Amino acid sequence: MSGEEGRERRTYEALIERARGLGRVPTAVAHPCDEHSITAAIEAAAASLIEPILVGPTRKMQAAAAKAGLDLRGMRIVDQPHSHAAAAKAVELVRLGEAELLMKGSLHTDELIHEVTLSGTGLRTSRRISHVYIMDVPTYRKPLAVTDGAINIAPTLEDKLDICQNAIDLAHALGISRPKVAILSAVETVTSKIPSTVDAAALCKMADRGQITGAQLEGPLAMDTAINADAARAKGLDSPVAGDADILIAPDLEAGNILAKQLTFLAGAEAAGIVLGARVPIILTSRADSVRTRMASCAVAVLLVHARRKASAAAPMD
Repeated sequence: MSGEEGRERRTYEALIERARGLGRVPTAVAHPCDEHSITAAIEAAAASLIEPILVGPTRKMQAAAAKAGLDLRGMRIVDQPHSHAAAAKAVELVRLGEAELLMKGSLHTDELIHEVTLSGTGLRTSRRISHVYIMDVPTYRKPLAVTDGAINIAPTLEDKLDICQNAIDLAHALGISRPKVAILSAVETVTSKIPSTVDAAALCKMADRGQITGAQLEGPLAMDTAINADAARAKGLDSPVAGDADILIAPDLEAGNILAKQLTFLAGAEAAGIVLGARVPIILTSRADSVRTRMASCAVAVLLVHARRKASAAAPMD
């Protein structure tokens, strides 16, 4: 095994091993009606990460499992006629306390998130919902979180506050006690000509005033100064975050999505995806994901659930 492969293995395998020892978490899987999504759920169950509740048309789920050479005996199946009903029922199972995780099957992400964000019947909290990629980048020395490249198209300053805090809370659950957060833009100076630099400066001041907690923030930072110490030194940046970021906050969805896909397809990175800010974590997997990436997505969600359980148990009683 090369040094690069060994580093990859330590990154995701360590997460999976930690989560595997905590016990399976009940998970509502919405509409797993193709080989990819049914396999992801069954593999995560076999790895002792989740206890799947398969929600969707029974015949379609059984056909997908048969095509993948899988056996659904012993699995809980909740029959629903189509993807929309499956998404609504999966969210309902979470609201009823029968599931602590939500997992996307073969329906569109928008269809699932629509049910999650409905007022009255959804899973909204006071937080803005946001997406985080937990990336294993062969050329970077540690896991790298990239947010938000999937949910918030043009986030406001207030949205970015929640996007930051969601990612920070995730880092805590993964064992990073004080993550280093780089607020990305094209330059390191603040200028009204580039609004993302103004947002970055405001977010750093919010952290100084306790509106964002549990992390070190720095911004605006260009991509090179966020992840490369030599570039940061060359530009005279004296910051513990510059050159050593754990979390990258993109200025908008386009930038975050492009960044994550560049790392994946040009740098050989893998990207485990999770949606935060709802009442439970939401696992997103892609057809292009490797088995290890699918398992890592589930493992991250499991670690989040157990961190929340621990925090709830430690909270003082009224």
